[in-house]
Amino acid sequence: MTASEQLDAIFSETSKLYKKKDSTYSQIKSELSEQGIEFVAYKKCNKEEKKFLKEYYQDNILPLLSPQIVDARHPTPNLQSKISYIVASLKNKNKNILGLVQCPATIPEIIPIGDDSKRFIFAEELIVEHIDEIFSMYKISDKNIICITRNGDLTTDEETDGSEDYRNQMKLILKKRRVSFIVRVEAAKSLSSELEEFILRTLKVQKKQIFVTSAPLKMKFPFSLPEILPVELSGKLSYPLFSPVDSKSVDAKTSMISQISERDLMLSYPYEKMDPFLKLIKEAAEDPNTLSIKITIYRLAHRAKLVDYLCRAAENGIEVTTLIELRARFDELNNIDWSERLEDAGCHVLYGPEGYKVHSKICLITRRNDSQIQYITQIGTGNYNEKTCKLYTDISFMTSDVQIGKDAVEFFKNVCIGNLGGKYSKLLVSPLGLKSKILQLIDSEIAKKSEGALTFKMNSLTDVDVIEKLVEASQAGVKINLIIRGICCLLPGIPGITDNITIRSIVGKFLEHSRIYAFGKGAKEQIFIGSADMMTRNTENRVEVITPIKSKEIKNRLRSILNIMLLDNVKARLLQPSGKYIKIPIESSSDEKLVNAQEMQCEE
Repeated sequence: MTASEQLDAIFSETSKLYKKKDSTYSQIKSELSEQGIEFVAYKKCNKEEKKFLKEYYQDNILPLLSPQIVDARHPTPNLQSKISYIVASLKNKNKNILGLVQCPATIPEIIPIGDDSKRFIFAEELIVEHIDEIFSMYKISDKNIICITRNGDLTTDEETDGSEDYRNQMKLILKKRRVSFIVRVEAAKSLSSELEEFILRTLKVQKKQIFVTSAPLKMKFPFSLPEILPVELSGKLSYPLFSPVDSKSVDAKTSMISQISERDLMLSYPYEKMDPFLKLIKEAAEDPNTLSIKITIYRLAHRAKLVDYLCRAAENGIEVTTLIELRARFDELNNIDWSERLEDAGCHVLYGPEGYKVHSKICLITRRNDSQIQYITQIGTGNYNEKTCKLYTDISFMTSDVQIGKDAVEFFKNVCIGNLGGKYSKLLVSPLGLKSKILQLIDSEIAKKSEGALTFKMNSLTDVDVIEKLVEASQAGVKINLIIRGICCLLPGIPGITDNITIRSIVGKFLEHSRIYAFGKGAKEQIFIGSADMMTRNTENRVEVITPIKSKEIKNRLRSILNIMLLDNVKARLLQPSGKYIKIPIESSSDEKLVNAQEMQCEE
């Protein structure tokens, strides 16, 4: 396909997705209505409710509005991405003018009507209802709500020439995102010919880029519903509240450094707290025997204790090196802010090699233990993010293994000088060494034929070389179980080709994010965890780290996680040879137990 053909196909598929979205929203809205929760139109409100909404509008919304007109003397303003605008066709002395009102981001998306916290109206609709008052000197022939989406890609490598500070260059590039080209336009209802002509002409889009939807244009409001609704109703309709627990494998009263010195430790998020890892960094920051702390950072919470501890370490004279990825999409500004704070505290801040995102999650603490050098290495599948660790399933592995520590030393040295071809004895590092080792490990299972086994858990699978190797393994009789939440470019169950491959996706309360790779079975099973999916962008175009797990206790825990997920028959969906996903079939007469993998892990 040419680029134009691809875009046409994308727009065609997107239209289908809008129909599905609208249908789903309508269904959920109907089900909420049965519980007394309603999103009502202004026209269906009674006199008393309209009076309340009028007062609310005048006190809380009207003062924040900045209406504009667009004509020969008033050029079209730069519309912001993902912000709703009320548009109106205005007429004045036979002149056609466009009226434009931005829906302020500071007001809530939904407004409870009166004291009844179960009936709501959308703020956008309330503004639309009063648009006649805003443009009272004009005759309004049509009004609508639109929202644009701008291109979010940043071509940083093309924009930077190395002559200026990279962080300042990133700031300039981020400004360009605000005026990047428009990908699509969403409208709350069909556009009149006048409004459509205006949008096509002024926003420089084609008609196929305009999508009409009956669902709200902004969909963040469901996250606020549990806090707005009455407690008893919210509890009935929401997932049971779950708070991460203290890890049973960690003694909260004992030094983390001393515990990791004795044995490898593992944390399983969000079921276990992130606290032990944060305690490790805090402890190292205050330990006079700590020589250095080195860490890769991809995404952080807006409030991060981790940064506080790293800054404290630097202020205590410890050498702190933070390799921050400024190109983490939509977290660029957050990471720029953190990099400036870390630098101000005396940390060495680096940005990784040109052309390759540093997506690895690795932290190395180097310390003097008596007369010897000791390494404490942490490698994870997810970000050092104190917010998402309560929402994403991830693995955090901590070890004092000398060889892994030496590999980590080599890794940071190589990445800091832009050397992507380093040699490692235990760690699998992309873009050059990771994929070849994965393929070798699959080959080892192929050699076992029907006795071979592979169990992979990841977010996505797109790497052609890995896919072809898995097909080869299937044809050799290797039993392959893949747990892939998202994109999967391999079809299972095709006779003679992939009939030994089963692929399932689990989407539940938490975002399945951990990457676990198991080769073989029984006592000889090898298990690895790390930051990389088997996607070409990870295996060839990013800096990733995967580590082997040697601890028998941790291997058993990881195998248990995989086994529970393979038993899931509630949230799991099986990928079919057709490319469709189906629920796990359970016969009504069967005594088979219902298994929700995430709920089971919560209970454990």
